[in-house]
Amino acid sequence: MITYANIMRYFWLIASIIMFIGITYFGLKDGFENWWYNYIFVVIALFAFLLRTFMIRRMKKHMEFLNAKNAKDNNTTN
Repeated sequence: MITYANIMRYFWLIASIIMFIGITYFGLKDGFENWWYNYIFVVIALFAFLLRTFMIRRMKKHMEFLNAKNAKDNNTTN
């Protein structure tokens, strides 16, 4: 599960970079009055990357908490 989450995290980062480069290129080529609103997709992709990063960190902390709790429960029952 963590591998899939990391793959998707970097997918959104790469997607945002590629979109930024493409939109900037076409904006310079055709004029930004036709392309400026497409930057919203770059912002959405960056938001997805940051959200995934936050959730992965949160999941790791929660798993550490559960493991520590289980270890504590196992020590008290023995």
